[in-house]
Amino acid sequence: MKIVIIREEIIQPDITAEELISKWKELEAIPGAGGVQLQIVDTYPSMEELDELVEDADALFGVWITEGLMSEAFFKKHPKLKYIATLGHGYESFDYAMTRRYGVTVTNTVYGAQTIAEHAFALLMHTCHHIEVQDQRVREIDWSDPGNAPEFCKAIVPQIELYGKTVGVVGLGAIGFAFAKMAAGFGMHVISYSRTVKRGEAYSFVEQVSSLGELLMRADVISLHLPENGNTHIINEDTIAGMKDGVILINTARGILIDEAALAEALKSGKVRAAALDVLTEEPPRHGTPLLTAPNCTITGHIAWLTRESRFRAIDMAIDNFKNYLNGAPTSVINHEGA
Repeated sequence: MKIVIIREEIIQPDITAEELISKWKELEAIPGAGGVQLQIVDTYPSMEELDELVEDADALFGVWITEGLMSEAFFKKHPKLKYIATLGHGYESFDYAMTRRYGVTVTNTVYGAQTIAEHAFALLMHTCHHIEVQDQRVREIDWSDPGNAPEFCKAIVPQIELYGKTVGVVGLGAIGFAFAKMAAGFGMHVISYSRTVKRGEAYSFVEQVSSLGELLMRADVISLHLPENGNTHIINEDTIAGMKDGVILINTARGILIDEAALAEALKSGKVRAAALDVLTEEPPRHGTPLLTAPNCTITGHIAWLTRESRFRAIDMAIDNFKNYLNGAPTSVINHEGA
């Protein structure tokens, strides 16, 4: 069996290439999984480059699940390919039935729920307290001057308390649920809207509302945790109009969920008090985005998933998923019947 792994450049300071190579070599210990080829690329390959890298592989790891990849033409070029694994949570829409006709199992890797939720909450805490602004101010003032003493116990940006406020979690999957638990721990009232109602005692602290409109109308803080699948511009001029004045918006999911021009206008008018985003519609924003110059908008560069722990966890989970596939009981399958 030939296994091809697409491994992009190291984009974080606390992991070495040697560590990742060593981790991936664990695949070779699986019975029947010989022939592992680790393809290290500087940037994500084009479809033409991917065709050359895949060639006659039986299994492919580390790709983005896009409509371009998941095409009939691709599977005709690679008839031996029967297993595809993305190392991420999210994926674009594709023809599930077609992939099943070609006998291909497609899996994702839900590795970073806690990590991504923590980043989302860090964005919220930054928005509420701006710790680095206060820290910088303390360092810049000459405290040896007695006249500056009254400046010490002074906030130069508003401090926002979360306790008792309502947070609306849009999408109550693994990441949204982890974020919801953090918010509840801060004494917030958690409401959520998701495609399906979540059952079980674990969700009892969440008020699950029947519509996105109700959530947007009631929430003081909105945090987005939806996949990209068909969810385009759910935050737009009309839905923003239905929100509370002064709402805070957090997005660590996908940039396409937000109409960036509409959000920029809402930030300028104050309808949206602040936005904190880890994702943009275009990444990087080669053609610009009005959010780069919008007031009260914090942007990080799609790094919510980039902890050392989550990077290794993703590989561990991908290997476990593949073991299960070889044993006839595949897990984390996203193109299953009825998907």
